[in-house]
Amino acid sequence: MMVDTALAQVGKSLSEAMRILGDGQMEPDAGTESRRFSRTSIPGPLQGDGQDVTTILHLVHHLIHEEEDEEDGKDKPSQPRIQNVGEQGHMALLGHSLAAYISVLDRERLRKLTTRILSDTTLWLSRIFRYENGSAYFHEDDRDGLVKVCRLAINARYEEYTTEGYAVLSSRQPVIYQSASCRPGLGQHLCNQLGLPLSSLCTVPCNTVFGSQHQMDVALLDKLIKEDIEAGKLPLLLIANAGTPEAGHTDKLSRLKELCDQHSIWLHIEGVNLATLALAQVTSAVMGSTRSDSMTLTPGRWLGLPAVTAVTLYRHEDPALSLAAGLTSSQPVEKLRALPLWLSLQYLGHNGIVLKITHAATLSQHLLLKLKSVACIRTLVEDEQNSPVVLFKFSPDSCSGSGGSVDGFCAGDKEVLDTFNRWLGEQLAQLVPSSGVDVVELEDEGTCVRFSPLLTAAVLGTQQEDVDELVQKLLELVPMMSSTMNLRQDFREESHRHTPSLTYIEDLSWPGLGAVRYESQAEEIDESRRKQELKKINDALLTKLQELDTDIFFSSGSEFETEENCIFVGMVTDDVDVSELVDTISTLGRDIEESGRLLENMTERVRKGILEAEMQLQKANEEKLMEEGMLRQLPLVGSVLNWFSPIESSIKGRTFNLAAGALDSTDLTYSTKVQAGRTSLQDTPTFSSKRLSGQRLFRRPGAASDSMSETSSLGPADEIFREESVTVSSNVQPSMSHPETLDRTETGVRPPSIQGTPEQVEAEEERQPEGQEVDLSRR
Repeated sequence: MMVDTALAQVGKSLSEAMRILGDGQMEPDAGTESRRFSRTSIPGPLQGDGQDVTTILHLVHHLIHEEEDEEDGKDKPSQPRIQNVGEQGHMALLGHSLAAYISVLDRERLRKLTTRILSDTTLWLSRIFRYENGSAYFHEDDRDGLVKVCRLAINARYEEYTTEGYAVLSSRQPVIYQSASCRPGLGQHLCNQLGLPLSSLCTVPCNTVFGSQHQMDVALLDKLIKEDIEAGKLPLLLIANAGTPEAGHTDKLSRLKELCDQHSIWLHIEGVNLATLALAQVTSAVMGSTRSDSMTLTPGRWLGLPAVTAVTLYRHEDPALSLAAGLTSSQPVEKLRALPLWLSLQYLGHNGIVLKITHAATLSQHLLLKLKSVACIRTLVEDEQNSPVVLFKFSPDSCSGSGGSVDGFCAGDKEVLDTFNRWLGEQLAQLVPSSGVDVVELEDEGTCVRFSPLLTAAVLGTQQEDVDELVQKLLELVPMMSSTMNLRQDFREESHRHTPSLTYIEDLSWPGLGAVRYESQAEEIDESRRKQELKKINDALLTKLQELDTDIFFSSGSEFETEENCIFVGMVTDDVDVSELVDTISTLGRDIEESGRLLENMTERVRKGILEAEMQLQKANEEKLMEEGMLRQLPLVGSVLNWFSPIESSIKGRTFNLAAGALDSTDLTYSTKVQAGRTSLQDTPTFSSKRLSGQRLFRRPGAASDSMSETSSLGPADEIFREESVTVSSNVQPSMSHPETLDRTETGVRPPSIQGTPEQVEAEEERQPEGQEVDLSRR
């Protein structure tokens, strides 16, 4: 069998291009060459001599992967830049290359080839998805098919539209009906493309009493249609869903079809559930779509085919009207849009297509079965037996036998639950990226996590093991969410108990225990100075809390947080001692404020101390002069006189107490060999709690310390365990300096049990555990 050399070259060139553009497939020398491509060199002038194909492909490779090198040194989870392109995906990419080659054939060959491609693809899709005697329109934008069939409906209902144009619409305004659960912006896009006013769009509410709350209210639709007819309007088209974009529910298609036939309305259907028409067993709700006037399919997403067009199947007997509406074309090149899909369908075969859709449906059922055994998780599905889309959310009301109550979110409970579920979805998507879960916002149910493998499994390569891992991560996150929800009220009350030093911040958008702000106790300062002081103290407090040996996550809030200078506490487990946590925050904040105040006053104290020292030394010199007389001050006479009659100097040394800002004599220092002005160790107040070996901060005694999962703090957990309690105050230790140096004894304390010489005390300090708690509140 002879093979066209040009076709063989196309396939070879595509394989070479895929090898170069593939992630990590670039040759070593090519990697060096790509360094000269940078952001600063793009855009740039067009080179006069041109470049070879390999160089251009290396440039494209660099543009695709240029950010990966920058993130290599960062602690970020790697996210796939390109979807999983299998062999069927390579066939789709080859189709785009072949389309360019086929377009240069002579006109007769091109016409025969494109007619065959279009006929085959239309026949195969009509039989696979049970849409007999249908025609197909292939389009890049998945909304474009709806625009074309709506134009076809206008041409069919307004006989003079082709000659009179939009003027004929003024006699009877067309009305387009859509469900409230349709894609956002779909109706507006349709009116904009057709040049119709937005008054031609009628949104039909969903059920409120009977049936699914995501299904169109058929009785209300019938009433709206009759009202429009009485008003002299023309009901033109109805957009229904076989799988709503968010929840995946299917409208009552059979009843809608009967209503449309009664009033001669065009019925168009779209949705992910149309993929299940390829299965052997199809639900009666979805089967009703086969009687529609048109429906839009997205086989590229269902089968994992990149850059494959969407397809709108429709039924109409007048080819002239189809041509006028743009559903068919006399240009053979436009028919080549079906070529990538034509190649991919042949590669997969009927069994391969059914297998992929069956696999996705099986994953949904597997997850739904697993979720039934997870406490505090409520599922929202239309049909538990045949639902390709699974919605679930964290719901404290569905917790069975969970300790505590949910009184902690009595105010704004819905918003708090939405925040927690949004965090849950983001965590699951980050921990198990191959699952393809995402977050959706529903009007009645609020924020939910959605698993729709028909849209993601073929692209991400989702397997049953990924679903099991997803459930495992869910089992780790849900207990922590439940305990955090229960402890929010305790955290609020404890924060109010520490007023005015702590201010509780009511932020319902924070997924965690809550937020507080340490308030400065300084008085008589202006507002700008107070804000600077608050920022300084709370920034230092956040750094101190993040350094503690605990699994609790402390943050300054999200990127778009409106509250400033706050400490946000993340998710916690049920063994957390909230009282101790808030006490620690308050104590650390007070310690930081007092230390900062000491540093601010240090300059003034030192200046005053120097002036006072100079005055005392001057006074001492004057007293010395009066005591010794003038003769002893003369250089030669004074030396002879001091030799015959020596006199003991009365000038004493001075030590400057930095904390007290006072000068003291060094007499006691020289006599006792111990630095004076030291705070009594026995009088230093301390607070500490006895902890078990290996127990971390803020854990109640006897509680399970290992209940915290690896994901509890949204970051890597610190694995350092201390044998004693951890300090909650300043770590500055007093130094046993020479007597002439400044006295800094107020900046640190030693345990009262340490005695002995200064050298022994220092040696004993080094053996003290790092967790020794001290209280500097009485400095």
